Amino acid sequence: MTALKLRILFDGAMMGPGKAELLERIRETGSIAAAGRQMKMSYKRAWMLAEELLPAQGIERYTQPLISSARGGQGGGGARLTDHGAEVLRLYRDVVARSEEAAATSIAALEHMLRGKAKSEMSGGK
Repeated sequence: MTALKLRILFDGAMMGPGKAELLERIRETGSIAAAGRQMKMSYKRAWMLAEELLPAQGIERYTQPLISSARGGQGGGGARLTDHGAEVLRLYRDVVARSEEAAATSIAALEHMLRGKAKSEMSGGK
C-alpha cells in the first residue's frame, strides 16, 4: 500500500499523523490512555504526545489547548477534544487530503518505478 504521510513543522511545534490519530482517538474514547492503547503505544508515550497538545509549564504551542483532561479518581477522569483541537485536526486533515490529490500523479509514477512493480504489470501477471 502506498501512503503519503505528512508532518507539518512549525517553529517550536509539529503536527503529523501520530498526533492527528491521537486527537481522533481521544475524541472517540474520551481518554488519553484508551487512545494510546488503541494505537498500541505505552501510557507514557500517549501522555508525552498529549502534553504537546496541552498548555503546560509555560509552553503553549497553540493559542488554545487542543485537548482538555481531568485526572481520575472518584469522579473519574477523562479527556476530550476542544473546539480548537477539532479545528486543528480538521485543518490538518484538509492539508493532507489536498496534498494527496496534488501528488497523486507523481506518486503513481514513482510507484511504477519500484523494482518488481513494473515487471509484473508488463508481463500481465504471468
